[in-house]
Amino acid sequence: MNKKFKSILLEFINEEAINPMTARELAYIFEVKKSEIKMLENILSEMEKEGLLFKTSKGKYAPPEKLNLFVGEISVHQKGFGFVMSEKYEQDLFIPASAMNGALHKDLVVARILKASTDNKKMEGEVIKVLKRANDEVVGVFEPSRNFGFVIADNKRFNKDIYIPKKKTLNARKFDKVIVKITKWPKEGRNPEGEIIEILGQKDDVGVDILSIIREHDLRSEFSKKVMAEANKIPDEIDKSEIARRLDLRDKMIFTIDGADAKDLDDAISIEKLDNNNYKLGVHIADVTNYVTEGSKLDKEALKRGTSVYLTDRVIPMLPKKLSNGVCSLHPNVDRLALSVFMEIDSKGKVLKSEIRETVINSKERLVYEDVSDIIENNDEELTKKYEHIKKEIKLMNELAKILMKRRDKRGAIDFDFPEAKIILDEEGKPIDVKKYERRIANRIIEEFMLVCNETVAEEYFWLDLPFVYRIHENPDSNRIAEFNKFLSIFGYNIKGNLEEVHAKEFKKLIQEIKGKKEELVISTLMLRSLKQAKYSPHCDGHFGLSAKFYCHFTSPIRRYPDLQIHRIIKEHINKKLDAKRITALRKIIEISSLEASTKEREAEDAERQVDDLKKAQYMSYRIGQVYEGVISSVTSFGIFVELDNTIEGRVSMNSLDDDYYIYDSENYILIGEHTKKIYSIGDVVKVKVDSVNLYLREIEFSIVRD
Repeated sequence: MNKKFKSILLEFINEEAINPMTARELAYIFEVKKSEIKMLENILSEMEKEGLLFKTSKGKYAPPEKLNLFVGEISVHQKGFGFVMSEKYEQDLFIPASAMNGALHKDLVVARILKASTDNKKMEGEVIKVLKRANDEVVGVFEPSRNFGFVIADNKRFNKDIYIPKKKTLNARKFDKVIVKITKWPKEGRNPEGEIIEILGQKDDVGVDILSIIREHDLRSEFSKKVMAEANKIPDEIDKSEIARRLDLRDKMIFTIDGADAKDLDDAISIEKLDNNNYKLGVHIADVTNYVTEGSKLDKEALKRGTSVYLTDRVIPMLPKKLSNGVCSLHPNVDRLALSVFMEIDSKGKVLKSEIRETVINSKERLVYEDVSDIIENNDEELTKKYEHIKKEIKLMNELAKILMKRRDKRGAIDFDFPEAKIILDEEGKPIDVKKYERRIANRIIEEFMLVCNETVAEEYFWLDLPFVYRIHENPDSNRIAEFNKFLSIFGYNIKGNLEEVHAKEFKKLIQEIKGKKEELVISTLMLRSLKQAKYSPHCDGHFGLSAKFYCHFTSPIRRYPDLQIHRIIKEHINKKLDAKRITALRKIIEISSLEASTKEREAEDAERQVDDLKKAQYMSYRIGQVYEGVISSVTSFGIFVELDNTIEGRVSMNSLDDDYYIYDSENYILIGEHTKKIYSIGDVVKVKVDSVNLYLREIEFSIVRD
């Protein structure tokens, strides 16, 4: 009732002719009884907290936009300024450090717009109200003094030290990593105040660094006793009655291909050539929903986690190991339940027909990417002999994958091939090597098969008009593309066509043009930043990057909640359990779970990136004074950034360029020596020496080594 009334109320207040109104005036218009006025006031208060309405000093309610106000999440820079982001505005709102008014990173805020945007500057404003605090717990390092202490937050964006009264220190020692609960929020001229609720250990203790990042992102590293008890009740053997009602594929040549260290195997493949020369591709996905039923403790925990998190030295799984590495994982030579998608694909890569079935499979092989790639790319004799019984399938996979790649390439799908780092640690968590992760042919084959499967499933359920979770990637914002185009012009490139309706093909062409050029990395990075983030949605709005009308995540239910959610919907549809009441309930469920999964995904990615940055910084801290060759990846007014071949990036500060006085040319993103005319530009190959490493900031300082 409240939700429906909120929608009607918002529609009315948003009408152009309607001025701000008090609760009493709204009660009169909507004929609210005296006894229900309190309920109306509560609804208006809720809408104010959600940022849908703003209450003026005279007690009148109006949409924030009508009052020249900007509601959104604030992203705070470590230097103190921030940007408020809102989907209702094409541009972010810049907030100077002096106008933050106690707002902290990721808070939901109301800001007043003070200056309109110009060609050179963003809109500028000030925070006037914090609607919702992002976090009330902060991870940081404790520093004691005689009568009190303070905590320096690990998160560089939380740029205020937290005052801790002496009685609230929990007897923490100097340099202890601690968790602080904030009891008083910052105000002008006053730092936040808090109490220490947990001590993680000394900041240099083994494992405390990654544990701090886990706690900072509120990642749930342990399962409760109740969740574990429910998981442990799941039998290891499949019930015979369950096998009897499914399509039995245990005699078929089905196999998995994954990384050598993967334990949660959630996808398997089968492939054959039909008499009409078409391919029959089977993608068999672990049937997790058979064990994780809606509303169970396991289900609720999976929803809260949203995704498995893959950190350098550990995995924080979405489901307990009994499921993720056990009964759900498609290990070889054991019976497993699956949800299988069969696709008939022609020689041009078009899916002619498809079918989704509940199945039971028995994987015949557990292949690894490196072996399959060596067979295809290098004709490795030993491996070819070892997998002689599956040689025909490997050949067909390679054939079909190339056809699918060509089809995606033709329609303009963007394929970013950024080098990923593989960080190798010793037993104590110390990084002993950092190298590029190879994305070889076997990796690409599985990628293509998962992509075509995800598209096929999404399209089928779109036309069935059933509640569903789609993976969407919205069209880019024209202003961001215009800014990107301006940068491209320096290198002689541009995105052609109407920027309001730019097509992915234009980005695809650009990627092909810059391939192998010195500016490839920086242009690809800035291109990615100019695009919107992909997310989960109940609405099928297409996937810009893949140039796909229909897309979803179906293939990883062990480690992603949206996949688990749509498996449940598919199985209910197959078994004719979707009546009108259930469909209505599902629409509400997927709206909440889509938003939750998108948020959790971003948190997981941020944590993974932070751990990688930390371990890279640690790796370089053992190599002070060593010389490396790298490529200039960015040029700024305060120095240049250099990326090494192993993906590690460091900064050469302006004051270390002491052979001349260098001037920053912002139009061309170059540094020019005033006397020598020496130029440093993006893509130049340079030799650098490791000067210093700041582990707290995870920053590496280089200096140029001149021949």
